[in-house]
Amino acid sequence: MNKKTLLKTIQQKQSFLCVGLDTDITKIPKHLAQETDPIFAFNKAIIDATAPFTVAYKPNIAFYECYGISGWKSLEKTVQYITQEYPETFIIADAKRGDIGNTSHMYAQAFFENMPFDSVTVAPYMGKDSVTPFLSYPNKWVILLALTSNKGAEDFQMIESQAKKPLFEHVLEISKHWGTEDNMMYVVGATQAEMLVKIRAIIPNHFLLVPGVGAQGGSLQEVAKYGITKECGLLVNSSRAIIYADSTTTFAQTAAQEAEKVQKEMAHILHTYKCFL
Repeated sequence: MNKKTLLKTIQQKQSFLCVGLDTDITKIPKHLAQETDPIFAFNKAIIDATAPFTVAYKPNIAFYECYGISGWKSLEKTVQYITQEYPETFIIADAKRGDIGNTSHMYAQAFFENMPFDSVTVAPYMGKDSVTPFLSYPNKWVILLALTSNKGAEDFQMIESQAKKPLFEHVLEISKHWGTEDNMMYVVGATQAEMLVKIRAIIPNHFLLVPGVGAQGGSLQEVAKYGITKECGLLVNSSRAIIYADSTTTFAQTAAQEAEKVQKEMAHILHTYKCFL
């Protein structure tokens, strides 16, 4: 998906919501156990219910590959279903890959050729040659880990160099030249919203994928205050707060209600900050 299409979807739906499909078979409603593929059945119901309010879905690959071949089949069916039924929706492989060049080529092939993902999350630790293979695909995106929402982010990402800059700033300053605003995004945790001022000073127009809103306690209003651009520039992810809001037979309806609440707040934000005007 190119940037123009993504922006059009955000504008039409008045939403920059990304729903994380972190599908844990131990947490999905028990009545789905009778399905041939409970994971896909759950995902399909969540997708159908939340599609009017979301612009992106983000399957976390770990929740599928832990089940081996059957998990990969559930993932493949999920991605194909989104592509067929909701082609305007951006699909993120939350895989956090990153290795030496020839291995990255294989990872890129897995997510961009064998399955129709629009983007993949990539770790920058091994440098440019571990990232550029993903950037060779037209209309595909790399989403580089910059400043994550977990507590352990401080272990390395906040370490200051001799220039008195934290490591994540160096990652942004160097990596922004590897790609463009049309094929690179960055992960910035919502729990790090106060850092968005520094981040926007370095990458003023790149899209940011922002996890941590909802169950992790991040504030959508704070993220928008410091991170939004005239073209929105944000994809804010919510996983557990939406997909696990209800464990009964009405789980999909409840998920839709939760997604709609977020979408309405996002519509107000887009209006307040005069995005697309």
